[in-house]
Amino acid sequence: MTSTVVDTNVLIDMLGSATPARTWSLRALKRCAEEGELILNPVIWSELSASPLSELEIVLAFGWLGMKRETLSYDAAFQAGKAHFSYRRSGGLRERTLPDFLIGAHAVVRSHRLLTRDAARYRAYFPSLDIISPETHP
Repeated sequence: MTSTVVDTNVLIDMLGSATPARTWSLRALKRCAEEGELILNPVIWSELSASPLSELEIVLAFGWLGMKRETLSYDAAFQAGKAHFSYRRSGGLRERTLPDFLIGAHAVVRSHRLLTRDAARYRAYFPSLDIISPETHP
């Protein structure tokens, strides 16, 4: 069985109105759930909480997915920091990057796939990461 970290943007799609992105996210989530465990980490949880929703509302909105909660290891945090450092040295902007690097490093360290609609940064800084995105799985 294959485990998949679910990026925040895919979960946010589920709360929105009917759009092509929401349709893709729901279909991809279903496919990943059929293939193995869906994974949630504290960074994704914190990004979801940066909304008007209460913790109970977030739990109710996503509880049916049965996502496994995993903590971030020091190894993942170190790899995320190194990827972020490399990103900054190549001229990258600081906006919203460190959470993505933490999510990507967590997936790499734990040998999970990553389900995301925003694959470019992950692909650039985590080349060994198996990414499921609209580009790779239309």
